[in-house]
Amino acid sequence: MDATQLSPRLALVASFVLPGARLADIGSDHAYLPAHLLLKHQIEFAVAGEITAGPLANVEQEIQRTQLQGKLVGRLGDGFAAVQPTDQIDTVTIAGMGGRLIADILTAGHSTNQQYQRLILQPNIDVDVVRTWLQANHYALIDEAMVFDDQHYYEVLVAQPGETAFDAPQLKYGPFNIKQQPPVWRERWQREADRLANLMTQLSTKAKTDTPAYARYQAQHQQITEVLDNAGK
Repeated sequence: MDATQLSPRLALVASFVLPGARLADIGSDHAYLPAHLLLKHQIEFAVAGEITAGPLANVEQEIQRTQLQGKLVGRLGDGFAAVQPTDQIDTVTIAGMGGRLIADILTAGHSTNQQYQRLILQPNIDVDVVRTWLQANHYALIDEAMVFDDQHYYEVLVAQPGETAFDAPQLKYGPFNIKQQPPVWRERWQREADRLANLMTQLSTKAKTDTPAYARYQAQHQQITEVLDNAGK
């Protein structure tokens, strides 16, 4: 993977960046995403933020390699500390981190007085934590998508300033996923349901159906099954 050929995961993130955006890519990891968008003339300017010197050196190397000086700026900073008011950023991408870390970065770097036009977030785990943060902090989830890449399922969330009132299952599984039933999403949750059913069978054969673990697996399996059965309704 490089700036000319993104992974399916990063390509999905890139697909939600609007033309002409001024982008901050937090935790940029070689700046492949902003460099790709600039090389395709899809955005005007980008900041690639990194928290330590080593990754920032990789960003600077990519800027030199792609000759994007002046359009792509590498900057050292913890989360949104890498963004300056003069950058006039309207779009933020945060990809490839845990959902709790993404929520922490958003909490530390933002207020309702400084909202961005678009957040594009790709948590590796704890996606529901990110959806919950968006709802609690006056960002409306407007789209979401999932991709299977390198033996992992990845979700991308897209939000803009606004209000939502999603319930707990929607926050966990995704309101747009539940409604639209994308095949990769159904596959991901059917696999999880099958895994839980297998665990329940193992406990059942050992006469351990009265254990807390069995009750937990059963509740999770029932919820997933109900969501899949009611998807699209």
